[in-house]
Amino acid sequence: MFKSIKARVDEPVIRELLEYAVMFDPDALEDAARLYREEDTCQLYGYEEEAGIAGIIGYRVNASQTLEIIHLAVHPEQRMKGYGRALVLLALTEASPERMEAITDEAGADFFRNIGFQITGFWDEAIGEERFRCIYEVEENEEDE
Repeated sequence: MFKSIKARVDEPVIRELLEYAVMFDPDALEDAARLYREEDTCQLYGYEEEAGIAGIIGYRVNASQTLEIIHLAVHPEQRMKGYGRALVLLALTEASPERMEAITDEAGADFFRNIGFQITGFWDEAIGEERFRCIYEVEENEEDE
């Protein structure tokens, strides 16, 4: 079941999934938790199974109706089961944006490429490594489904 977990951002299971999304950077984890606690425009959803939260997606929709995926993580034991794809599709259904966008590393780019995003690489001077902009343009008939 896909449901909002924004109010639960400080629960250990949610923080563990956020840790995967921020590559185990303690400062980035605190920034992420603060973002969902304080920013009304940011949403945090989880995919909950009987065994617990399988994965999370955090996003915001800007004024140009672009859904920016900020965090996406699936618990390692639940990977390769379609939860990541389901989270992206459920966010698409929930927010009804005109476009979706994510900035990620090479492994993340492969995931987004496999679910239909267009990928463009760029050099991120701030972190000194290649990053990837992943964009999905929503077709009008997709919103009606």
